[in-house]
Amino acid sequence: MEFINKYLRNLKPYKLASHKIWAVEPKDREGILKLDWNEATVPPSPKVTARVKELLDGPGFFNLYPTTKNDRLLEAIAGFVKLPIENIQYFGSSDVLHEYICRSFLCGGDKVLMLGPSYDNFRLTCQSGGAEVSFFYYNDDFTFDAAGFETTLAFLKPVMTYICNPNNPTGNYHTPDYIRHLLETFPQTLFLIDEAYGEFAGESSKNLVLKYDNIIVTRTLSKAFAMANFRIGYLLASEANIAAIGKIRNPKNITTISQEAAVAALEDADYMWSYVDQVHKGQAYFIEASAQFADYYTVYPSRGNFNLLKFNTREEKMALLGYLADHDIFVRDTTQAPSVEKCFRVTMGTKKQMERVIGVIGDFYKNQK
Repeated sequence: MEFINKYLRNLKPYKLASHKIWAVEPKDREGILKLDWNEATVPPSPKVTARVKELLDGPGFFNLYPTTKNDRLLEAIAGFVKLPIENIQYFGSSDVLHEYICRSFLCGGDKVLMLGPSYDNFRLTCQSGGAEVSFFYYNDDFTFDAAGFETTLAFLKPVMTYICNPNNPTGNYHTPDYIRHLLETFPQTLFLIDEAYGEFAGESSKNLVLKYDNIIVTRTLSKAFAMANFRIGYLLASEANIAAIGKIRNPKNITTISQEAAVAALEDADYMWSYVDQVHKGQAYFIEASAQFADYYTVYPSRGNFNLLKFNTREEKMALLGYLADHDIFVRDTTQAPSVEKCFRVTMGTKKQMERVIGVIGDFYKNQK
């Protein structure tokens, strides 16, 4: 125990969700509806599969390290986000990128403020390096107290503030105008805007990196692009912040397959936008159909590909969560804060997929009568 990093000795771990899909035979996976990690519920663009097959059928390269500067990938990201390449860098997932950000900008004892409840793995990443993490929470009804948040920022004076936008798991969204207001009001704080679900929100704070040094935006291809298994994320920031993180970035840790698959996905953005539209339709159906269960749970609005459901009691939540699991539908229990202890989060899929979920929920409540 004495050999362990002192910051890890009493560190609360990040709680993982179920991953039953990897415990069954591939032939049985099609019957499982995995709605607990906010992954896409469809495969990526067929162009991704074609490119991977092309790589595997081509000349061998597995004995070589990947390229450390993939200009085609940088150009593809730049074309998608419409920003200069100088303001972009890719990483082996946004989780890995968060680790680099914390190592680059935080020291032991530095204060970090998280707008929560939120993505708890970022809390873990900060605390593992000795940063002191504080939370400002959304209200119990998941509304946002802007005045209270800004008062806390002024009092705490954090080195970094983390805003997941849209927020996981509550679905809250802050407009680029509000993010700009924060940047100008608190110029000594670095704001990390996590846009993992940005495609579903339909707007972004990305253009602010061209003017402000106290913002970094992280994004991923794991969600809307349906590429979670490839582990690709990217950073949008000022040239100075890109350079700072570049000092410790290990560029050979993103495989050739992942890099080339990412290029193929970005070159077929229309496929991704079509899926986003399907999710919006599935989400609208789910919210409307859930009205019949209003006595049992409330569905909160969300700008992401997920919605938070709040029940009358934790026991009611766990009963439905277990029933869904018995029918091979997995959703995410939420335990990050008292305000979500009676909640679980459901990833939104296509309308057909959400019809299946509503059908199972309906059967559950019929059996309760």
